[in-house]
Amino acid sequence: MFQPPGFEQLSVMTSLGRMVYYTAQGELWGRQDATGAEELPTLVFLHGFGGGSSAYEWSKVYPAFATEYRILAPDLIGWGKSNHPARNYRIEDYLTTIAEFIEQTCNGPVPVIASSLTAAFTIRIAINRPELFKCLILTTPAGLADFGENYASSFFAQLVSVPILDRIIYSTGVANPKGIRTFLEQRQFADARRVYDEIVEAYLESALAENAEYAALSFVRGDLSFDLSLYISQLTAPTAFIWGKQSQFTGPEIGQRLASLNPSAIRFFQHLEDVGLTPQLELPAVTIGLIRRFLKELS
Repeated sequence: MFQPPGFEQLSVMTSLGRMVYYTAQGELWGRQDATGAEELPTLVFLHGFGGGSSAYEWSKVYPAFATEYRILAPDLIGWGKSNHPARNYRIEDYLTTIAEFIEQTCNGPVPVIASSLTAAFTIRIAINRPELFKCLILTTPAGLADFGENYASSFFAQLVSVPILDRIIYSTGVANPKGIRTFLEQRQFADARRVYDEIVEAYLESALAENAEYAALSFVRGDLSFDLSLYISQLTAPTAFIWGKQSQFTGPEIGQRLASLNPSAIRFFQHLEDVGLTPQLELPAVTIGLIRRFLKELS
C-alpha cells in the first residue's frame, strides 16, 4: 500500500530472520531487467526507530534518486514487513543485521543515508567495517545516552520497563491511530499540519504487525541507547549531519558537540529551521536537495 510506484519488495536473510527491502524495478525507472539496476551505483536508506517505524520514513525521498542510483531501502529487523523475532532487542542485533544486509546487497563501499538512533548505529558499523561505506549522510544521529544523559533513566522509560504495563502502553498509546497521530504531531514533527493521513496509516500498519511491540518496546525502554560520544572520534567515513532545530529528543546542541569531536570526518553540519526529528517526512524536497549536495561534496 505504501510502496512508491515502480518499487518492488525483495528480501535477504540475516542472522535474525528475513529483512525486506524496497528497490526500483520495471519500465517506470528504465529497468528492463535486474542487470540495468546492477550497473548503477548503490544508495542505501536506513529508517530510524519509534512506534510504527519502517522504510516508509524515506519513501518521499528515495524515488528522487531512482534514475541515478540502485536504491535499497530496508525495513530493519523487528519493523515494517521484515521478520519480527519475539525477543528483547539489543544494540548488537542491529549492528550485526545492518552490516549483514549491506554485505549481501552491495558490492564495494556505498553511500548510506540513515536516521536518528539507526544513524548512530551506522556510525558504529562504519567504525568497525569501514570497507562497507563510501560516505554517510545522517539525519539527527544520536545514541540517546550521549555525554552521559541517558534516556533509559527517564520516568517514561522506567514506566515502560514494567511487565504487562508495557503492553498496555503500547496498545493504547502507540498501536492505534490517535496514539500515532498524537506522537507525530506533538513529538516528532515541528509543524503538526505536516502530519497527513497517509503518514499515520503507514505507521499504524507497521505498529500492528505481529510481534511489532518487541522492537518498539526495546527502543522505548532505552535498551538500544548508548553514548555515541564515546565512539564518534573513531569514525573515518566522510560524513554530513542534517539536524532539525526542533528535534525534541536530541537538540542540535547535542549534534554540534558530537560533530566537534571529529571534524575531520564530519565535514558538514546543516541545521534546518522549523523541523523536528524527521526532515525526510516534514520537508522531503529540502532533504532531497541536501542529500544531492552532500553526495557530491562528500565524494
